[in-house]
Amino acid sequence: MPRARLSKRRLLGFDRSGPPPPQTAADAAWHPWTVPNAIGYGRIALIPVFLVLDYDSRHGTNTLAAICFFLAGGADYLDGIAARLTGQYSRLGAVLDPLIDRTLVLAGAAVCWSYELLPRWALAVLLVRELLMLFAGQAWLRRGFALAINWPGRIAVAPTMLGIWLGLLGVRSVGEVFLYVGLSLAWIATAVYFRDGLAQTSVSSST
Repeated sequence: MPRARLSKRRLLGFDRSGPPPPQTAADAAWHPWTVPNAIGYGRIALIPVFLVLDYDSRHGTNTLAAICFFLAGGADYLDGIAARLTGQYSRLGAVLDPLIDRTLVLAGAAVCWSYELLPRWALAVLLVRELLMLFAGQAWLRRGFALAINWPGRIAVAPTMLGIWLGLLGVRSVGEVFLYVGLSLAWIATAVYFRDGLAQTSVSSST
């Protein structure tokens, strides 16, 4: 059966209506060998290259390292387009994509912390949020709850990565602005996640 025509809004990720693809469900097959996952593997490979290049520099503002960070971050949007264009959704992709995003953000934050390229207090707030979501996410998964990615959380990734990237280029003042925007959206998303998690807990307790 041919797939329905893909609108431009859905292809570009602006239209997220409807249920998630069944291939990404918790009981679906992992399907590691897909085009979007291949892009994800490339993103993973860029992270250690970025770290080695930046920590080998004197001030943490290595241009080649910043390019690696930009490519690893920008490819996040590319693998989403590839999944929608080819229909190659997978359980592995659904798990891997946010994990790569968090690893990349934390890698960039670690470099910015080491060389004081961005305010350390803001980077600490970012770290606390990521650890909170990691532990809370594991707790919800053990309870069998599923929390869909909300719009503030989806949008927060871009300004956060952009702020870190600008910090890596030595453009601290502008990088701070984007980092603060990303942090604000991320904490709004966290509040929504906890609200939804508590709602599911209440429903589970009453049944």
